[in-house]
Amino acid sequence: CDHDEQQARWCAKGLPRDRASLENGAIMMNSRRWSLIIDPQNQGGVWIKHKEAERSLQVTRMGHAKLALVFEKAIAAGTSVLIENMGETIDAVLQPVIARNFIKRAGKRYLKLGDKDILYHNTFQLFLQTKLSNPHYPPEIQAECTVINFTVTEQGLEEQLLFLVVKLERPDLARTKADLIQQQNEFKVRLADLEALLLEKLAAAEGDILEDV
Repeated sequence: CDHDEQQARWCAKGLPRDRASLENGAIMMNSRRWSLIIDPQNQGGVWIKHKEAERSLQVTRMGHAKLALVFEKAIAAGTSVLIENMGETIDAVLQPVIARNFIKRAGKRYLKLGDKDILYHNTFQLFLQTKLSNPHYPPEIQAECTVINFTVTEQGLEEQLLFLVVKLERPDLARTKADLIQQQNEFKVRLADLEALLLEKLAAAEGDILEDV
């Protein structure tokens, strides 16, 4: 995907447009490890919920009665899980999952969850979110996670506060800006789709490519 098109898709799902947030989005999307996000203002959490909704995201918390069941289903189906509002303690049942302690058997990978070995689906995704500004987790947890700080920067806060002031004083302008940003995002995504379609047609074309118009 084109860089601008990627960012347009992220922003359309609720990621703030300031530089720090876009950099965080790029880190998260390109990391092969679980994302552990420091998110006092919940901006990263909101984005993940919108972004992963189409992948049947399950949102849960440490200590939840059905925590193990949520993970059992998601690991087997290859869907996403967000553990939100974490403290500094990790439920023991999740340690093997977060640490990726795979059990290999007959060419397949399993994760131990309590007394069960769950067949691991490669598209499973785990997101960990804490609202603590300076959390401390065990080294084995941090080793398997990419720590991403979504704490709002001064510049990002200025941009967001300016928008709120405009929204309050001139709601018509705020609405127009929001509509224009949404249109711009949609145009970038549409342009990328058309470019991909054109390249596909060029690759498959036989004879005079100008005939297929």
